[in-house]
This record gives sequence, C-alpha cells and structure tokens, in this order.
Amino acid sequence: MKNSIKISLLGLLAPWTVTNAVEINKDFSVALDAGVYSQYWSRGMSQSQGNPAVQGSATLVHSSGLYAGVWSSSVDFGYDNRTRQEIDWYAGYVWTITDAINLDMAYLKYEYPNENSFNYSEYYAKLSAHGFNVGGYYSGDLGGNQSMLYSFVGYDTTLPGRVGLALRYGLVDYKDPVFIAGDGNTRDHYNEWQITLNKEVFGLNWSVAYVDSNLSSSECYNYTGFDDNCSASFVVGVDKKF
Repeated sequence: MKNSIKISLLGLLAPWTVTNAVEINKDFSVALDAGVYSQYWSRGMSQSQGNPAVQGSATLVHSSGLYAGVWSSSVDFGYDNRTRQEIDWYAGYVWTITDAINLDMAYLKYEYPNENSFNYSEYYAKLSAHGFNVGGYYSGDLGGNQSMLYSFVGYDTTLPGRVGLALRYGLVDYKDPVFIAGDGNTRDHYNEWQITLNKEVFGLNWSVAYVDSNLSSSECYNYTGFDDNCSASFVVGVDKKF
C-alpha cells in the first residue's frame, strides 16, 4: 500500500464467529473454517487488488465463553510490498446474557510476514440483541502516534428459503486526516457499508456481498496507491465449516 497505515480484517464476517464446532470434551471444542473469495474486502477497501483470496481460521472455544484462535488470508498490496499473507491472532470472551442477547469482547494482533511495519493490534467489542448489533474496533498503535476507531451497526436475519441476510454500516475514523482528495482537501474519516446474502448448499456456505464506501477515487489513490481499491464491488465466496 502507498500509505504505511494499514486497515485490515472484517471480511464478510468476524473470523471467530463460531456457528458450529467439533467437541473435544465437555468443556472444549474447536471450530475450523476454510474458504475462497473473489477478493479480500475489509472496511471499504480491497486488500487483494480485486484478486481472489484464500482464507481460513481455527478457533478453540471453552464452555465458559472464552475463545482463542488464528485467522489468515492471502493479500496483495501491490508495488514492492513483500507480504502476501495476513495472520490475525485473537483471544476473547462471549458473555451470553440471554439466548437472544450477548456481548463479545476480544483482543486482536495482526501480523504481515516480511512487512513487520504493517503489524498492529486492536480491541474489539460487539453487543448483539435480537438480530441487531453494534460494536467497534480500536487501535492506538498504527505508527506516528496515529489511532483509529472503526464503529459499526448491523442486522442479521434469515429470509425465506433459509437464506441468510447480513447488513452493516460502518465508520472508519482516524485521529489525524489521512485521506486526501483531488482538490487537496483532507478528512480523517469515511463510511462503508455491506449487504450480504448466504445460503448453505451441498454442505458449503455460498455468499455474495455488495460492498461500497464514500471514498472518492482520488482519496483511494492517495491512501492505497490505486484508484479502484475502494470502488463498489460484489464479493462472491464459498466456505466450509468443520
């Protein structure tokens, strides 16, 4: 990427979202996931230059609500960036208040082999209630005394025919202006949104998402080095949970 500050994670779903798991014993279970997507999209930007990405995760879950795991994706930032992989380590706790209400909190560490300057960490929290959710990710170690808060609201439901629908609207807000428009104006924030449909067929979860942001092509170019990394796109994917 042209800018040394890096936005990452948050593809179609948070990587540690556990919908099924293999029981190890009465207290522990493990959830595995592997998938292929038409591109790796995160918070209004492509992390793979619009090219396909392979992703996978492994999460160890305790009956108390504690969990820890690792998620990885192929990446492509163009130019002379040497890294081709993102590795995210995470640990957290899900507090189940009722069957329909829960609070998820986690710490995440992002690593980029061969490009250590991209590495950073985040704190995450999400409150879910009856399909609605609100949450955020905060990082204070992006380099140059820069910090960033990504906050979002969303809604998840199941449509007729067992088709899943997920809606999200987010705000990416930096401490200092890092987005430069063609006329020279700067700003420190932008909005992004995503609409995802998914359905399980033949034991695989198939998904299609419409993703977009209000970043202009010039702002996108001045931040990433490419003017089409933030354009409205459809992201198609298929994954298998074990």
